[in-house]
Amino acid sequence: MEQDQNLPGIEAKLKKLGLLLPEPVKVPPEVKLPFTMVRVLGTRAIISGHGPQNPDGTLAGPFGKVGTEVTLEEAYRSARLTALSILGSLKRELGNLERICNWVKVLGMVNSAPGFQQQPAVINGFSDLILELFGLEIGRHARSAVGMAELPFNIPVEIEAEVEIKPVKP
Repeated sequence: MEQDQNLPGIEAKLKKLGLLLPEPVKVPPEVKLPFTMVRVLGTRAIISGHGPQNPDGTLAGPFGKVGTEVTLEEAYRSARLTALSILGSLKRELGNLERICNWVKVLGMVNSAPGFQQQPAVINGFSDLILELFGLEIGRHARSAVGMAELPFNIPVEIEAEVEIKPVKP
């Protein structure tokens, strides 16, 4: 695969796919987020729950429960947008997505209507994109996909994760 000479590998793949990393999340002014989106501890980066975002950082719809207001296909796309949201936060914190050497654990939460049981198919939107960008060796991860009665801001998907990172060279 030919790589854009000005971009590292992951960013070149994003560009080739026509995907953009969103700006930092924009929440309503009355909402306080008293935590960091990414916490780096040695060679680990723990990623707080993220939802789907538009490129400008606003939360991306559709909103509502998967299985009633949101279709499985729409929720899959929301999980894919959530992957971009997480990658944007990681890039801001790490400076470079090439520092990620392993995706370790992913927890996918789906705002599920009663009776909806296809949470794994929804979170595949996240996993499929991570595997496409990072390949099997780095992108392979342990994962849970669970249904929730409600999610913040009525988003259909929230995902948190942990990655192993290369240390910064002095």
